[in-house]
Amino acid sequence: MQRSAMRELAFKLVYEIEIQKNDEDEQLEIFVENNDITDEKVVEYLKDIKNGIKANFEEINRLIENNLKENWSLKRISKINLSLIKIAIYEMLYKNLPYKIAINEVVELAKKYADESAPIFINGILASVVKEKNLNGEINEN
Repeated sequence: MQRSAMRELAFKLVYEIEIQKNDEDEQLEIFVENNDITDEKVVEYLKDIKNGIKANFEEINRLIENNLKENWSLKRISKINLSLIKIAIYEMLYKNLPYKIAINEVVELAKKYADESAPIFINGILASVVKEKNLNGEINEN
């Protein structure tokens, strides 16, 4: 299975977790079973995304909040957009996925699953995170 297809499954799992707020390990088991996922590489990727976002929950949320425009809060972001943003931040910061790939992948998913303004919104937040965390390799003089 291609990484893009695995990331789409990860998005669906993270979205379910955002919506249902149940035991995440149990949700993963049900998700794998309901989607007939038998490839262990895919299951491990899903576990990594789920566990990585959970383990870094506070920093990921802080980064999102720090890069929102005025009058915005985490509660105002749709669960679809929030799920996509969390995946991209986790992969950029903790999996060292090049930011251009991470952003492009979730923007493409936003085009498929979210409203028409989502790709621009998501891209803007993630571009700000890249700048804040200096992920583009440039020297931050601030």
